[in-house]
Amino acid sequence: MNERNVMKIVENVYWVGVRDWNRRIFDVLIPLPKGTSYNAYLIIGKNGKALIDTVNPGFEKELEDKISSLTSIEDIDYVVMNHAGAIPYIMKAAQKAKLLATGRGAKMAQIYYHVPQERIKVVADNEAISLGNKTLRFIEAPMLHWPETMFTYIEEDKVLFPCDFFGSHLAGGVYSDEIEDLLVHAQWYWGEIVMPFRAMAQKALEKIGGLDIKVIAPSHGPLHRKTDLILNAYKRWAAGETRPKATIAYVSMWGSTDAMVKQIAETLASEGVELAFHNLAVTDVGELAKDLVDSRAIVLGAPTVLGGTHPLAVYATYLFKELRPPTKFAVVLSSYGWGGGAIRQIQEILGDFKIVVAGALEINGPPTNENTKRIVEIGKALAKKIFKVGA
Repeated sequence: MNERNVMKIVENVYWVGVRDWNRRIFDVLIPLPKGTSYNAYLIIGKNGKALIDTVNPGFEKELEDKISSLTSIEDIDYVVMNHAGAIPYIMKAAQKAKLLATGRGAKMAQIYYHVPQERIKVVADNEAISLGNKTLRFIEAPMLHWPETMFTYIEEDKVLFPCDFFGSHLAGGVYSDEIEDLLVHAQWYWGEIVMPFRAMAQKALEKIGGLDIKVIAPSHGPLHRKTDLILNAYKRWAAGETRPKATIAYVSMWGSTDAMVKQIAETLASEGVELAFHNLAVTDVGELAKDLVDSRAIVLGAPTVLGGTHPLAVYATYLFKELRPPTKFAVVLSSYGWGGGAIRQIQEILGDFKIVVAGALEINGPPTNENTKRIVEIGKALAKKIFKVGA
């Protein structure tokens, strides 16, 4: 079925979302080079109809048109708030609908969307609601990546709607097995959105571990009908599994720090370490986050600017700390003209972050032969630590 770009997932379960081809930034932080999709799903049961999630503001009419091609929007009985969206528009159009949400979700719906309390039904973890021949079971999954997040599972059809979990920011594509580099985009999405909540991700994976899942239908990106690929990837990432890989993130003003990081890159590569190289002046933050997902080490390179770290390196260090990657080792390299201070500031930002600083070097001016020898020593020592983890 493809009326108004509506897609049937299983019998009487439809994708009625929209594709945002032009969006390029999310939360004024996350780049969206491929756009994104806002996935909404209509379930038509014998005794009731439910809409799972809505769409981003600005796309409400498109959502309404798609719903209307299948049923009257006034006949919707439930709007399931796995995740927030165009709830005010839909609740106004679907006058008899109840909003189903967690306790936290109910509070958010009242504060942000002004949904009257009498139109909200709070559902508990593992509670179920029947639509006649379709049973919706709700699974609380807080902080993935919002406090109110929950999953919805159709027991009869074995379809899981996991909100932001298992998602990706892609406007194109229907099913993930049709997208050649899907795991690259999924890892990008994990690094930016889910990685700070790895403990909660592990709990969620345990909760759904006993479910028979035929289709995973997230709130963003393509659906998964061959579920093992994304499930296995999430299990690895949630467990913090890393590879013999180092991510290099640096900025250089006059070439000295550039020479330092290139030397350690050559050393690590010669020792067999996989490298991801990011010049912070031009890199994509999402690409950097993706590489941190499975990197065992990070090399931060930054010159001193007015007694502190270059602002781009400050940003990258804060981002690293906030994303909480499973990275185990760090090396910090810096150069300065008339006074140092970059390394001290980076170490202050990292604070009590659980990472082993395997080497730090701050030099005055371009690296000398002695400096280069020291960088080689630091690189070789880091490579040994990287491979020892996997031994």
